[in-house]
Amino acid sequence: MEGMIKVSYTVMCRNDVHIELELKDILENEKVLKVIKSEFAKGLRNIDVQSREDIPLLIKSHKNIFEFMASKNDFADLLELAEEDAKKHKRFKKECDGVELVDIVTVD
Repeated sequence: MEGMIKVSYTVMCRNDVHIELELKDILENEKVLKVIKSEFAKGLRNIDVQSREDIPLLIKSHKNIFEFMASKNDFADLLELAEEDAKKHKRFKKECDGVELVDIVTVD
């Protein structure tokens, strides 16, 4: 096969966070309610905060996305090539030792 592939990846660390919460769970927390009321309903009394739907909220670590180009022939080795690219550019920091492939795009 001829051509190139653009590979996007992030560096994975041990202290990465990925928590999914429902909005109703957040609104049941008294501290959160107090902050919302004091910010958006200042000086008002007998206020209820409600949500119509269970909307998921995601709390996760901010990740930088890095890219490199590879040959289509190297498709089977993309994970290893991403790790080598991260090592070459010194992207592995303390407690960061893996990569996660984010996107693979064929470039003509």
